[in-house]
Amino acid sequence: MSPSDSGGQDTAGPLGSLEAARLAVTALLDAGVRHVVVAPGSRSAPMAYALAEADAAGRVELLVRIDERSAGFTALGLALASRAPAAVLTTSGTAVGNLLPAVMEANHAAVPLVVLSADRPEELRGTGANQTTFQLDLFGEHVRFAADIPAGSDPRRAVETALSAATGAFQDSPPGPVQLNLAFRDPLVPAPGERLPPESGRRIYRLPPVPETLDLPVAGAGLPERRTVVLAGHDAGPVAEAFARAHGLPLLAEPSSNARFGPNAVGPYRVLLEHFGPDSAQPIERVVLFGRPTLSRPVSALLARAGVPSALYQPVPVAWYEPGRRTELPLESPADLADFAGRGSAAWLDAWLLAGAAAQHAVDQVLGGSAAATGPSVGALVWKHARGQLVLGSSNGIRDADLAGAPAPEPRATVFANRGLAGIDGTTSTAIGIARGGQQETTVLMGDVTFLHDAGGLLLGSGETEPPLRIVVLNDAGGAIFGLLEHGAVQESGAYGDAVERLFGTPHNVDIAALAAAYGVGHHAVSTTAGLAEALSAPIEGRSIVEVRTDRAGLRVLHGRIRAAVAAAVAGVPAAD
Repeated sequence: MSPSDSGGQDTAGPLGSLEAARLAVTALLDAGVRHVVVAPGSRSAPMAYALAEADAAGRVELLVRIDERSAGFTALGLALASRAPAAVLTTSGTAVGNLLPAVMEANHAAVPLVVLSADRPEELRGTGANQTTFQLDLFGEHVRFAADIPAGSDPRRAVETALSAATGAFQDSPPGPVQLNLAFRDPLVPAPGERLPPESGRRIYRLPPVPETLDLPVAGAGLPERRTVVLAGHDAGPVAEAFARAHGLPLLAEPSSNARFGPNAVGPYRVLLEHFGPDSAQPIERVVLFGRPTLSRPVSALLARAGVPSALYQPVPVAWYEPGRRTELPLESPADLADFAGRGSAAWLDAWLLAGAAAQHAVDQVLGGSAAATGPSVGALVWKHARGQLVLGSSNGIRDADLAGAPAPEPRATVFANRGLAGIDGTTSTAIGIARGGQQETTVLMGDVTFLHDAGGLLLGSGETEPPLRIVVLNDAGGAIFGLLEHGAVQESGAYGDAVERLFGTPHNVDIAALAAAYGVGHHAVSTTAGLAEALSAPIEGRSIVEVRTDRAGLRVLHGRIRAAVAAAVAGVPAAD
C-alpha cells in the first residue's frame, strides 16, 4: 500500500518557500534523519539552503551528487549502514524519475529511504511549465506513504507521518521508502541579508556497526530429535546462527545473512543438498528459514520438496513477500519455532559438518590448482580478507562467496547486498553510502558489468568526503553468470551462433585503469590469487579499485569440476543414524 496525502498543515497565512523548507528540515531531523544526499536543482533550492543551515549547525551530514540515480543509491547505502532513515533531495521533472530503481530496491528490502522531491506550485502544473510533470504517486506501490505538500503550507504533519511510515511505526507495515513532494513558489533563495550561521564545529557522532553474535538457551531434551536444517537467507541476522547452535542443527547461511559463522555453519552447503536428498540415507526432514533466500536453485528446490515442511521465522512484518504467497509456515514466537524445528542429534549435525569439511576441502583443492584468479577464488579471498563492512554485488560475486567463502568461528565483517530486487543498479553508489554511513573501512566485490553500470557513482565533487572504500572488480570482459545458466548450454550447442555472447555475455573492452584515472581513483590490476591476496592485505585508504583480470571462457567447466570434486569427497562421509 502507498497511501497518499495532501500533507499541508493549516497555518495563519502562506509560508515563504525558505520558511516552509526550514520547518520541513527541522521535522526530518527531529524524526531521526542524519544524512541527506542532495542533487543540484533550482526548484529544490529552498530545501538545499535549509539543509546547508542545518549542516553548518552540525545537525545533519550533507552529500552532494550530480546524478540523481547515484544519489538515490547513496542514500540507500547510508540508511543500510546507519540503521536510520536517510533522505535524498531532487529538483522536479526527470530528476525524480531517476530515483525509481533505488526506491524499488528500498521497497523490497524494507529500507527507510526518504524521497524529497521538489515541485512547481499548483498553478503551474498542467500548463507546460518547464520541468513540470505529475510527481505525486510516481513511485506507486513502491512507497509506504506519499504526500503532496502545497506551496506555502506547513509541511510538518506530512513529514512526521512519512517518517513514521518509513521506520515501520505503523502496525503490520514494514519499514520502507516514502515520498514527500514539496511544492515551492518564487522566491526560492534566501532574503537579502540572510546568511549561513557560523560553523558550530559539532559533528554527528555514531558508533560504527560491528558484526553481531547472539546466544540462545540450549534446546531442552523434551524437544523431539529431527533432521532439520536452518537456512539463513539475506538479512537473517545472527539469531539464525544462535538458533542453529542452540538446537544442534546444521546452518546453511548465505553471505548476506550475517549468520555465516560459528561451529554449525556449512560453507558449500548448496552443493551438498543432493547428498541429503529424498533418496539418501539421511534425508532432510524439516527446514527452518530465517530471512530471504535468494541465491541458488538447489535451495529453491529444497523449499519446494514434497513432504519437507518448512517454517519462516517472522517476528515482524517483512517487505519481500505478500502474506499467503509462500509455502512456509510463518511463526512469530521463538517457542513455536523451537517446537517446529526440534533438536538435532549429534549424528545428524556431525554428518553435515563432516560433509561440509570434505566439500570445503574439495573446493579449495580445485581452486588452488591454478595460480590464475577465477570468480570462485576471488569470492573466497574477498570473504576471507574483508573487515569492517563488506558489500557483495549481485550476479556472480555474491554467489562466488556463497560457494567458496569458508565460514569463520566469529563474524569478521558486517555484510550488505542489494537483494531486495537483486539488480546490479547502483552498486558502487550504495557501497559509498555504506562506507560513509558505517564510518569504517569497506570492501565491495562486483563484476565488471555491474561496475560499468554505475561508473558515474565514482564521481565525487571537489570537497566531498572520500570514504575508505576498496572496490574489487572481477573483470572477465562481460557477463559470466549467463554462461552458468541454461544460456551456457545454448552457447555450447552453437545453435544460435554468436547471439548468446552478444546478447547475454555483452562483451566489452573498457580500460578500467583509464576510467579510474578519469575519476581520480587509485587502480591496481592483478590476475593471480597471490596478487589479489597481497592487494587485499594492504590497508584501505580513501577509494581504490583492485581490478582482477580473468577469463570467463572456462567458468562453466570449472563449476563442473567443483561439483564432481565435491561429490567424490562426500561420497564416503558416514551416514547419520
